[in-house]
Amino acid sequence: MAKPIEVNDSNFDQTVLKADLPILVDFWAPWCGPCRMVAPILEELSEEFNGKVAIGKLNVDENTTSAKKFSISSIPTMILFSKGKPVQQLVGARPKKELREILSGAMAKS
Repeated sequence: MAKPIEVNDSNFDQTVLKADLPILVDFWAPWCGPCRMVAPILEELSEEFNGKVAIGKLNVDENTTSAKKFSISSIPTMILFSKGKPVQQLVGARPKKELREILSGAMAKS
């Protein structure tokens, strides 16, 4: 079963910026209610898009360097990276249907 990838400050470049697949990174924190609402959706989508689009999770409380680098001021914030570049940013919890459409679009463009 595919699970979201744990992303942190030390593996960010290798895991996200040098990724072969497009990757949606969820910037979150354990105390954030909307983050907890979106987590099971991202787990399901991680399974659904396994091998086509990756999903990563970065805890902003533990990884402040990456959060600052991308000016994360509200969570959840999800940034879609393709070929090492941020191509789309979403702020706030989003429904599964919208996230699926974004991931499908990323898969088609890669």
